[in-house]
Amino acid sequence: MFLNTTKYYTAVLSVLVLASCGKKNDQQAAMQGPPPVNVTLQEVTSTDAVYHDNYPGTVTALNQIELRPQVTGFITGIHFQDGSRVRKGQLLYTVDAQLYSANYEQAVANLNVQKANVVKAQKDADRYHELDKNDAVAKQLVDNADAALEVAKRQAEAAQANISAVSTSVRYTKVTAPFDGVIGISLVKVGAAVTAGQTVLNTVSTDGQLAVDFNLDQKEIFRFTNLLKTSNAKDSTFTLAFGKDIYPFPGKLQLIDRAVDPQTGSIKARLVFPNKDNMLRSGMTGTVRVRNNASAQSVIIPYKAVTEQLGEFFVYVAGDSSKVTQRKLVLGEPIGANIIVKEGLKAGEKIAVEGVQNLREGAVINTAPPAAAQTKGATK
Repeated sequence: MFLNTTKYYTAVLSVLVLASCGKKNDQQAAMQGPPPVNVTLQEVTSTDAVYHDNYPGTVTALNQIELRPQVTGFITGIHFQDGSRVRKGQLLYTVDAQLYSANYEQAVANLNVQKANVVKAQKDADRYHELDKNDAVAKQLVDNADAALEVAKRQAEAAQANISAVSTSVRYTKVTAPFDGVIGISLVKVGAAVTAGQTVLNTVSTDGQLAVDFNLDQKEIFRFTNLLKTSNAKDSTFTLAFGKDIYPFPGKLQLIDRAVDPQTGSIKARLVFPNKDNMLRSGMTGTVRVRNNASAQSVIIPYKAVTEQLGEFFVYVAGDSSKVTQRKLVLGEPIGANIIVKEGLKAGEKIAVEGVQNLREGAVINTAPPAAAQTKGATK
């Protein structure tokens, strides 16, 4: 029995010794920290880069107007084909003119009556003036005749003005094209009731040249103001893209809006593009591409070195003590597998391009090839 007890205590003592050794090894490992992370470093370089800054843009007509009737009535005629080209002054719609024509005829008849009254009043006034020369009539009757003549003349003038107003209404029963352009699909049919100034009949817009509006950050006003002075329609500084397709004709910077939007800090700019083949349509959305010919050298790094956290971009920069520091970047445009860095790096610094996913702030790195690192460890 004593022998069994001795064996038992010996086993327990062995377990305690082993546990104590394991704990000590763990403490030593913790003091030494995590093992170095195998990475590949690359030196940051700068070069002359020609690239494009991209901005969302919307195609819009330089001149566009909604057609609305100026009289109330029923549509009696549509004199064009939907989507066709129209010329300035071309007849497009007619509104029932019967009522307005009748009003015009009535106004003309009323004017004739008033003219006849003027003739009668003139004769009465002349007669009374002849009698007044011979003192054969009271002075009051002469004055009354003169007043009646003046009233008749004013009534004739009012009748003439009424004719002008009514004739305008008759003219407004015909809706014509305000300028050369393209007309859309009619929003009303023959027989439809329309209300003056309210019902939209159609839309006419110019199509020989179309504008593309896009927003700039206020920091870019100086640059685009200089481009406004030097831009012309023959170079390719401004182009337009729809997905992967590039519009074949370059544009010209026409204007920059008068003021910055205080809520967004942006300002609107407008390009003008030729539309010879009618490939552009008002309302299209695309990407404005502005070629950047900055003479200053641009810092370019592999895009795979960049990590993203909550919408911000970072790289790991190697320090003198074999540790890396996470640094925030402001990125520019991608160029193939690389990307331009606007702010955050300078040429000559070294960044991690491989093994980035295993890095943390302050991590110790090992730049030796993995095979060499294992051989070195095995030798030790």
